[in-house]
Amino acid sequence: MTVARSDKTILRALAGEALPTPPIWMMRQAGRYLPEYRATRAQAGDFLSLCYNPELAAEVTLQPIRRFGFDAAILFADILLIPQALGADLWFETGEGPRLSTITGPEGLRALKGKDDIHDHLAPIYETVRILSGELPAETTLIGFAGAPWTVATYMIAGRGTKDQGPAHALKAADRETFAALIDLITDATVEYLSMQVQAGAEVVKLFDSWAGSLKGQDFTDFSLEPARKIIAALKARHPGLPIIAFPREAGEGYIGFAKATGADCVALDNSVSADWAAANVQVDGCVQGNLAPQHMVTGGQALADEAQRIVRAFRGGPHIFNLGHGITPDANPDNVAAMIAAVRSA
Repeated sequence: MTVARSDKTILRALAGEALPTPPIWMMRQAGRYLPEYRATRAQAGDFLSLCYNPELAAEVTLQPIRRFGFDAAILFADILLIPQALGADLWFETGEGPRLSTITGPEGLRALKGKDDIHDHLAPIYETVRILSGELPAETTLIGFAGAPWTVATYMIAGRGTKDQGPAHALKAADRETFAALIDLITDATVEYLSMQVQAGAEVVKLFDSWAGSLKGQDFTDFSLEPARKIIAALKARHPGLPIIAFPREAGEGYIGFAKATGADCVALDNSVSADWAAANVQVDGCVQGNLAPQHMVTGGQALADEAQRIVRAFRGGPHIFNLGHGITPDANPDNVAAMIAAVRSA
């Protein structure tokens, strides 16, 4: 059975339709909480080898769809593949996360490749998208993604994840010209990367600005909102009708008006804002996604069902995609994921 693109529930919600039952997917739904994922990652050897193996990356993307029947699959990749494609060194320290060579001034920026020189490196990712486009169930939407420029820049400047993004804020203050040029390069490369994902079969793309909340005032406008606006405008010019989800995590009041200002079709919400507040202040502009606390996937029980249903009721007046407020954690119980889906679909 072929499902028309317009009948896919996530695409309907992204087009502004309020559905009686919200479609569901989950950030990091392909991940370490699933035993089948752990087995495939062991087969690949390490995380980056898994990202760059199209057959295995497609397999882990499909695993949560087979197990849970989510309404969307999100490409298995990583936000730091763009820096690597631009010429940064990238590796993962076991138990500690990513490490990169650092950009600390204009000489490091000059050493990077241009936006059009990334595709050979990223070709395996595009192949993963092509495989998924052919193998996903007809009713399942395929989501591509990239990290937003500010978030990617924080890793490129610090060489790792940091709690306060201090090194990026320091470069922004000390050498704003170099910092802004790095943001512009990542912005341009992200357009090219996401455009190739769409050409390969992605039906929706999402922009993850995981550290948006540490930008305040004009910096939030200049380095979170404005790059998102540029990326979205460029992609929509190339791919008319492409739905785009923006996730400026922990933006707080910055969520208000973000969709209108950037052209995003949907704003994903973290769980530091309440669903009732977001319905009144953010959903008035269109589709919202979120925002169950990931901890419920660990603790489960009646509190999980109650909170999931409360969120569904809060967003019932407009377009809503059910999701977590951040990615599912490795210690989550797959049974709680099934319980969440049951709670949402019976709400």
